[in-house]
Amino acid sequence: MTRDEQEPTPDILTGTLIVDAIEGGLARVEREDGSTEDWPLASLPCGVQEGDVVRLTVSGGDLDIEIDHAETQRRQGTAQQQLDTLNQATPSGELDL
Repeated sequence: MTRDEQEPTPDILTGTLIVDAIEGGLARVEREDGSTEDWPLASLPCGVQEGDVVRLTVSGGDLDIEIDHAETQRRQGTAQQQLDTLNQATPSGELDL
């Protein structure tokens, strides 16, 4: 079997990650299936922050990792809208407990 005839290996790293938290030299990331993993912060793009969406792509055997700024902003906007909606339902004034 020649190299061209071999079946391609699955790209287990292709997809997106959401950076859930950063502490010390580790970043807790959420994979698309909802599982979480601790990744070395040095393995993620420089300047990555909590809430960033990180896109992983394999091209020609090379792994590219980049922050998806558009998706990050879209997710943050959606979260803000949900928070604003929840806050509109709160009563004004002081609460009696």
